[in-house]
Amino acid sequence: MKLATFNINGIKARGEALAAWLAEAAPDVVCLQEIKSVDEAFPREGLEAIGYRVETHGQKGFNGVAILSKLPLRDLRRGLPGDDGDEQARWIEAVVEGPRPLRICGLYLPNGNPAPGPKFDYKLAWMARMEARVRELLASEEPFVCLGDYNVIPQAEDAKKPEAWVTDALFLPESRAAFHRLVNLGLTDAVRARMPGPGVYTFWDYQAVAWERNNGIRIDHVLLSPQAADRLQEVGIDKAVRGKEKPSDHVPVWVRLAD
Repeated sequence: MKLATFNINGIKARGEALAAWLAEAAPDVVCLQEIKSVDEAFPREGLEAIGYRVETHGQKGFNGVAILSKLPLRDLRRGLPGDDGDEQARWIEAVVEGPRPLRICGLYLPNGNPAPGPKFDYKLAWMARMEARVRELLASEEPFVCLGDYNVIPQAEDAKKPEAWVTDALFLPESRAAFHRLVNLGLTDAVRARMPGPGVYTFWDYQAVAWERNNGIRIDHVLLSPQAADRLQEVGIDKAVRGKEKPSDHVPVWVRLAD
């Protein structure tokens, strides 16, 4: 089973780029972030025509997450538990019915800037809620994967110029500590399990010729439960997508798990 995460930065702007990548990469399941569309306006017909079931948790103008799956889905959940007043569309969850069922948690974690401030407080509170959900899933002992745009640079080697991020919410100690708490529950950072060392990035800003200078950061992550990590076969980052026409500022990250 090939699983991928891709922050597309707007389905309307990036629909053609998404379709081209799907045709080339052929993932079985994809979690999308920043679809920037309400559910009823999401252009699902073209994706359904090429064999994907489409489930969205949308929001007008910003945020929004989705799952595209060639396999049946069950137990679909929209929204991260723990705050009934949170109206931001950042979490979608379902069980993929493959030969061995696998729970997929697609997420778009808050940016948190400017920090300190209410947005940073919301980011940390959201991460605490995610930690609580992960603890529940670990207790169930079912295999699961949490994949998406975490908006966290875990360590200095995950940025070309870490000194440029020291006051940014993505790299503040509190954000990194919350990320490491998740991993330390027993999750596996799939990319780092197979791609150690510097120079591994998933995001390049549109400004300051960041792509041309390879001035990137790694903020799109795939975290595997112990039962899912046992099935890990392959990991990839489709970096070339960033150099194509009208790209997102993120690129797809994918893993292949044994069926």
